[in-house]
Amino acid sequence: MGTFADRTTRRVFLMGGAGAAMAAPKPAAKPNVLFIASDDLNHSFSAYGHPVVRTPHLDSIAHRGVRFDRAYCQYPLCSPSRTSVMTGLAPDATGVYDLKKHFRESVPNVVTLPQLFQKNGYYVARVGKIYHYGNPGQIGTNGLDDAPSWNRRVNPAGVDKTKEEPLLTNLSPKRGLGSAVAYYASNARDEDHTDGMVAAEIVREMEQHRNERWFLGAGFYKPHVPWIAPSKYFDMVPLDKVKLIPFDESEMSIAPRWAYFTVPAHWGMTEKQRLEAMRAYYATILFLDAQVGKLLDAVKRLKQEQNTTIVFWSDHGYGLGEHGQWMKQAVFEYAAHSPLMMCGAGVGKRGSACGRTVEFLDMYPTLAEICGLQGAPSGLHGRSLRPLLENPRAAWERPAVTQVHRAREGGAVRGYSVRTERYRYTMWDQGREGEELYDYSADARELRNLAKEESANAVKAQLKQRLQSIIASRQAART
Repeated sequence: MGTFADRTTRRVFLMGGAGAAMAAPKPAAKPNVLFIASDDLNHSFSAYGHPVVRTPHLDSIAHRGVRFDRAYCQYPLCSPSRTSVMTGLAPDATGVYDLKKHFRESVPNVVTLPQLFQKNGYYVARVGKIYHYGNPGQIGTNGLDDAPSWNRRVNPAGVDKTKEEPLLTNLSPKRGLGSAVAYYASNARDEDHTDGMVAAEIVREMEQHRNERWFLGAGFYKPHVPWIAPSKYFDMVPLDKVKLIPFDESEMSIAPRWAYFTVPAHWGMTEKQRLEAMRAYYATILFLDAQVGKLLDAVKRLKQEQNTTIVFWSDHGYGLGEHGQWMKQAVFEYAAHSPLMMCGAGVGKRGSACGRTVEFLDMYPTLAEICGLQGAPSGLHGRSLRPLLENPRAAWERPAVTQVHRAREGGAVRGYSVRTERYRYTMWDQGREGEELYDYSADARELRNLAKEESANAVKAQLKQRLQSIIASRQAART
């Protein structure tokens, strides 16, 4: 366990480790795109029904467009997930399974999503984290970015990085903050923090290029650890309003051992520490929401609302104690299930929730279609969501596939999981290291693994065959 600082310093190191449907504005032929990414955000905000974390600006995106209730990342870790979004290719095609390898080592000639916009005459820029780089270690650098993707890149570093991060680092000098449950309530202003700088610079980009077609990537760093945010956002989350996620120790044996990332459960944190951690996570979401609001205000002020497609997403989900698990790197629902909302030009419904199962791979072809881009790669693994943006209840039979790797002597164990609207089937090392099957119509918390129950054999076999077919197809795409 890490040490606790005096509460008067407001810093703590805990431990290592929807509105009615309305007619949408008529889209322009080639709209702008405001592409907003968050880091490690789950569904703990009011657009998805959270009772404590009130996020009016994120809510406004949902109210003005379509909120996807079953959107799934391809790999619940920053670099593999973001690489899939930006290339339109699954991890088995990009070869990216960790935080070190760059996708151009495997697919050097791939045309990324922002490159395609460039080829179609758009001004393309990003501020902050769109591709992967270490958070917080590489804030202020290009990290594992892709230079050909952008006309301009901006890497801000605010007081959270330059002055406040060391206050937490000093509490546990042997551990990196990128994987530590740590927080700090700052006295600095929003605009002095890295995410405040991201918002300000994106607004300047909108202003300077208002007479051009643009694709702007706004890469926010929160709510990734360490949870550093202005203290006012902590004050907005009373500790007595935070509720622990139900957990029983028996949940640690429901699935094969490879399914678990956090061992022991909760990394040994007490209930009080878990509550304080959740509060800090919620505070950084409120801070994120305020910065998103600045972008939405600028789009409105510049009279670009009818000519801009807005996408909001997070690279994956995040655990706050489900199954005793924290962070990501798992194929349970908490990590694979990710926020995705779209509004503005090209979105035919307003205030609608879509219950169809979609993948992050679908973002690339969706934006290419909305913006009428020419020359999109023919081998993209996703499918345009345009039918669901027009009718969120349209027929849609595609499942979502998420994968992870587990290190093991003699070679990694690969976990692949397929999610339909009702079921999730997961196989570890093709099933040799165990299987999982959950029926969400009766078991939303994944407490009953049906994989060994004879009554579920037919469903399991069907899902396994479908998963294996998708895997083979995506592996064949690697060049």
